[in-house]
Amino acid sequence: MDFVAQIESQASSMRSAALKAGPDAPVPSCPEWTVLDLVRHQAEVHTWAGQALVTAPDERRPKWPHAPEGWDEALTWWENALSVLLDRLRSTPGDRPAWTFHGPSRADFWARRQAHETSIHRLDAELATGLDVPVLLFDSEFAADGVDEMLTVMVPRQLVLGREITATGRLVVHAADAGRTWEVFLAAGEQPVVTGVLDSAVDADVTLAGTADALYRALWGRPSHAIVTGDESLLAALPRP
Repeated sequence: MDFVAQIESQASSMRSAALKAGPDAPVPSCPEWTVLDLVRHQAEVHTWAGQALVTAPDERRPKWPHAPEGWDEALTWWENALSVLLDRLRSTPGDRPAWTFHGPSRADFWARRQAHETSIHRLDAELATGLDVPVLLFDSEFAADGVDEMLTVMVPRQLVLGREITATGRLVVHAADAGRTWEVFLAAGEQPVVTGVLDSAVDADVTLAGTADALYRALWGRPSHAIVTGDESLLAALPRP
């Protein structure tokens, strides 16, 4: 999967939606943010990821940047940060050592992470326009990878940051259109165990089912048409960003 192309495409769509919504528009999926806040955040994330790419694994976590507070300045800053990030991703071998916050310390971590970070915030910008957002916004293969990244990277990351799992049970996540199913074993106070299964016909305490796009949105806490069956409190207990 060409994650770098996804970053470029999703960022372009996000920028268009942000301009359509305007800097003062509220972002319904991020209740405390305006579109300006959203743009500033994305600019900072892209800057930070670009710096992480050129930071050795044994060095300190890159310092978090601060985007300009003005609308035009923030947009320009974001465009420059995105350009640097894309250039560095394209010129850096995927297996080159780089600082990361999870898993193998390789440069290709950042291509995947930024592709999904940008796509979710693209969705936020689309929602801020107040217009209807297509039910199928993301390609099924890409969205399914986003589901996998959430379950295997972002949820464990939340535990490292101090959050805890407070429930015990088995969660099945089934993306029918992508032909992928994940089985997640939750135990209070422990790391989740995620395995792939061949189909959704397994015993589960709660099932999250739908298109990969719907699951992707649901796991990121965005409006979704995914269907929850069973003990919804188990799904709520899954620590997410």
